[in-house]
Amino acid sequence: MDVRQLETFSAILATGSLTAAARLTGRSQPAVTRLVQDMEAACGFPLFDRNGPRITPTERALLLHDEVERALQALRRLRDCAGHLASEAEAGLHIAAIPALAAGLVPAALGRIGAAALPARLDLATLPAGEVVSALLGGRADLGFLSLPAEHRGLSLHWLGESQAVAVLPEGHPLAAAATLPLARLAGERLVTMSDPHRFGGRIEAALAAAGLQPGGHIVVNTSLNAMLAARAGLGIALVDPVTALGVPVTGLAVRPLDSAIPFLWGVATPVARPPGAAARRLIAAAAEAAAALPGFRQHPPQAMDALLASLPPSAPPPSTPPASQNDPLTEPA
Repeated sequence: MDVRQLETFSAILATGSLTAAARLTGRSQPAVTRLVQDMEAACGFPLFDRNGPRITPTERALLLHDEVERALQALRRLRDCAGHLASEAEAGLHIAAIPALAAGLVPAALGRIGAAALPARLDLATLPAGEVVSALLGGRADLGFLSLPAEHRGLSLHWLGESQAVAVLPEGHPLAAAATLPLARLAGERLVTMSDPHRFGGRIEAALAAAGLQPGGHIVVNTSLNAMLAARAGLGIALVDPVTALGVPVTGLAVRPLDSAIPFLWGVATPVARPPGAAARRLIAAAAEAAAALPGFRQHPPQAMDALLASLPPSAPPPSTPPASQNDPLTEPA
């Protein structure tokens, strides 16, 4: 395979047709067709099913796509690095961050640095916590903002952040009148919570279970911003991290602290094999300054992670499956 084949393959997956891929890559359609055929010969299996003018990726092509995108991203980084070295400019900065920190913290930190002091090229990828770790270890990110735990010998943690979950609800909701919302008052309310059972979402579920709360309904989402938008639509009270709630304010919503501590823990990391450059060091310091403005924020040194994690309550067990009815022939025991 060569780079032109990979770029063409990526363009077809992105646009859905040979014609659109030809326009995107600046090549003729016959050239695109030939590159696809050459790549299929190199792979040893078909990448697309043809049906007249329609072209559909095969299952193997879809499995290959992620690796192709990683290869192209690495190539773009190589080109950027070579260009910066040639011009003796500061290298670009590639950041990977979980959604809460990508939206609520990183932009504020970059704003503290100022556009004039940033490198000419800056990439910010929003990824789940596990993929932030993979991006750092795989050389696709120079700096990562991720939720804890993050125990990997290939990572250098620079500082840890701790803050507490907040409730987000429509301004006109009766419970919005409370300055601090008692967790017990959420009984019978429809709740919107986070989906990650091993990190923040699991701590929310553990706190609800420990309080013996029975919500009036439950919506589970994968980002705090989605939870806040669900709350604005009147779908329930959202329990989210304060970085998003306060860093990305949404009109029509009230943000209230809870009377029970549900920790949101995160860290700032770089790969051990690649010490942070000047731009990364500036952003690490600026992020700590921006986080310090959050109510109740506490900064911890990297070596405090074990103690922080040990202080957490155990995760809530998965909900039990109700017993099968002996009178229902369509229900079988689990």
